[in-house]
Parts: sequence; structure tokens; C-alpha cells
Amino acid sequence: MTTDKTFLVVGGTGKTGRRVADRLRARGHAVRAVSRATEPPFDWYDETTWGAVLDVPVEAAYLTFQPDLALPGAAERIRAFSTLAAAKGVHRLVLLSGRGEPETEPSERAVRESGVDWTVVRCAWFAQNFSEGFLLPLVMAGDFTVPAGEVGEPFVDLDDVADVVVEALVAPGHAGEEYDLTGPRLLTFADAAAEIAAVSGRAVRYRPGSPEMFAASLDLPAEAAMPLAELFERVLDGRNEFVTGDVERVLGRPARDFADYAKAAADAWSR
Repeated sequence: MTTDKTFLVVGGTGKTGRRVADRLRARGHAVRAVSRATEPPFDWYDETTWGAVLDVPVEAAYLTFQPDLALPGAAERIRAFSTLAAAKGVHRLVLLSGRGEPETEPSERAVRESGVDWTVVRCAWFAQNFSEGFLLPLVMAGDFTVPAGEVGEPFVDLDDVADVVVEALVAPGHAGEEYDLTGPRLLTFADAAAEIAAVSGRAVRYRPGSPEMFAASLDLPAEAAMPLAELFERVLDGRNEFVTGDVERVLGRPARDFADYAKAAADAWSR
């Protein structure tokens, strides 16, 4: 069954955006998934692209910000777009945010103050960063560095994140909620490397390192890589070393375990 409601997915070709868009379409909803590469294009750093993505009646919008919501300038853009979306008749905004990142609070506040229904979805580190994201080339090389020491992280599966986001977009009862999404257990990065090695047959090693070492390993410009590395060092200081039940609270089922993610993603490491 289809509906006449259109859902806007900003970052619709990204790791969470494409999953959200696919799920919305599977439920019969019209979806406008946008990025810099789509038609119409959308660029957070070019306000002239914003109006065109709202030229159809949009029921709700999912907002992801690249490269990271915690970086300078994000809050101003989130506020400006949220104001425009509200003026264009969007009824609900769902914002993807970071767990334990005080730098994201101005962006979250901008959505809360937009005048429309809102939900904030804060996430732990994505498990899929090892198989789809910036860590994949390093995992394939057998050696990766993160400024995390031996801290435990409750890696969250992107399929859980997407399921929660879709519920927040289409179902009642999520307005004004702030969900803190994690996996069901804590793993160190060394634990994660060992689980990946076990299912892939690869030798995969985690090496604790400095933000500078981590930044140098990323395929990003220095002006983006270093702020991200410094952010990761801050949030991987133990402040997020606990799990929550918000995935189960929203979906009525437990969060997916990292071991199940690794088994499903094994093909990504077999090339």
C-alpha cells in the first residue's frame, strides 16, 4: 500500500540514509533521498540547494550532517534548514546525533526549537564502520589505529539505527524523545578486531594510537581528519562505556549483537 506522504532523507546515499530510505519505500511511502550527487542535489554548505528538495509536500525529514554534527558550523546550518523546513510545512524532524558529544547540543537544540515535532537519535559507534566505512581499508590491510586505548564501546548496528529512525518518522509516540542507541554489550576495539578476524579468517589487529596517528590513516583532508580524530579521542574516554535499552524500547526486540553483525558482514572482508 502506498501513501501520499513524502519523506525527505538528507544524506540518502549514506550508511544510515540509504537504509532508512529503503525501509520507508518498503512500507509504501514516497521518499525523496537527497545528497550532493542526486537530482535535485542537496549540499549542507550551499543554501541555494535547500529549497528545491522541499518543493513537494514533505511529511517528515531525516537529517544527517556530513562530515560530523559536532564540527564547527553544523548547528547554524541545522537551525537554518529546520526553520526552512518548518516554514515549508514539514511536520516532523528526526536528527541523527552523536552519543556523548556535547558539541552536538546546539544542533539538537535547533531541532527542538524548530516549532515542529522532533526526535533526536544519538548513536554509539556504528559497527558498520568496520565493513562499509572509513575503517574498512585499514581492516583489509590487517591493522587499524583508533585513539581509544582499552575503553569499551557498545557498537550499534546500523540496521537497528535505521529501524528506530523509521519508527520515529512514521509512527506516533516519538515526538520529543531523545533515544540513545547502543548494542547489547561492551567491546574494546581489540575485541572487535578479534571477532572480525574470527569470521573473516584475516589477521586483524587493533593498535591504540594518538589522534594524529588516526587522522593520518583517514582518507580525508587534514582540516576534516584532525577535528574528527580529536572528537573520537574525547568521546572514547569512557563516558560512553555503558549500554542502554532504547533499541528494544522502540522496536520491541533486543539490539543486534556485534557477533551477529560480523557474521553477516564477513563477505566485506573476504575480497
